[in-house]
Amino acid sequence: MAFFICIFVFCLSVFLMEAQGTYGPYARNHQNQLYPHRQRSHLSPNIPGHGNSINFGAPAELCKSRPLDLVFIIDSSRSVRPAEFEKVKIFLSEMVDSLDIGSDATRVALVNYASTVNIEFLLKKHFSKAEVKQAFSRIDPLSTGTMTGLAIKTTMEQVFTETAGARPLKKNIGKVAIIVTDGRPQDKVEEVAAAARASGIEIYAIGVDRAEMRSLKLMASQPLDDHVFYVETYGVIEKLTSKFRETLCADFAGFDACALGHNCEHICVNNNASYFCKCREGYVINSDKKTCSKQANEEARGDLTENACMCEAQMAFQRNVHTSIQTLTSRLDDITNRVQQFDLRHA
Repeated sequence: MAFFICIFVFCLSVFLMEAQGTYGPYARNHQNQLYPHRQRSHLSPNIPGHGNSINFGAPAELCKSRPLDLVFIIDSSRSVRPAEFEKVKIFLSEMVDSLDIGSDATRVALVNYASTVNIEFLLKKHFSKAEVKQAFSRIDPLSTGTMTGLAIKTTMEQVFTETAGARPLKKNIGKVAIIVTDGRPQDKVEEVAAAARASGIEIYAIGVDRAEMRSLKLMASQPLDDHVFYVETYGVIEKLTSKFRETLCADFAGFDACALGHNCEHICVNNNASYFCKCREGYVINSDKKTCSKQANEEARGDLTENACMCEAQMAFQRNVHTSIQTLTSRLDDITNRVQQFDLRHA
């Protein structure tokens, strides 16, 4: 009896292997088309603050604001000690960590000054956090003197220009200058700061230690309570990062990134402070994520035919398995009856 049962199991196994060899490969070749979500993911987890950033400290929360043309104007006169100047660079790096940096997002430039003015890099130079922060790390302090007025004038005339990377007025991109100084200006700042503000530049003034409050107020935009800051030492300047994040990372509701200009061939869709492209019906987006190509009807029909054939093959496989199992079950019953009759005759 056991011998005949083993024969049945062996026959059933052979049949299933044969059926799988006939229909299985087809199903396997199309499994990823039917169930793409079952494919193994090779993507790394999205880690906040990871990627373009260089860790000078704890990563800041990403700013979801409208794009800016942002220029830092940094006092590096001799009164700023080397360790204090490093604190300033950390503050700048943490500011960049909290912003969305890119050619279509916030652009950053840096002006370094003492008795002379040095444009370290322009708005058109760096378009990633890593590049900007590396550029910060390479800056050296200058010499004696505090020519703040000259620094503002240079920034207005040579940095906030289209040739230097500032975006056209028609795009309505905010122009922001943040001045960090620890001394009294040795030149006049009132008139040049007023001219800069009149040209559309919003000025924030940060005073450290011996900075003169009156000069800070003459430079800054209105309201002064929102544009003038003071800290006692460079050791605590990093605490201003959260304050500026609140100020610069304003609510972007109603902000129309598409209206500022886009490269979409068909449809531009706003996405927070940025945008993405879509295609009209009957078209598919190309790999550049901007242009569109007409979807071929033959390709669509081919997909439908292929899927239909695949479904028909799977149904045929199931029917054959069911029929074969019934046949083998019937044969097993017949064998069992014969064995029982054989046992009775020889009992």
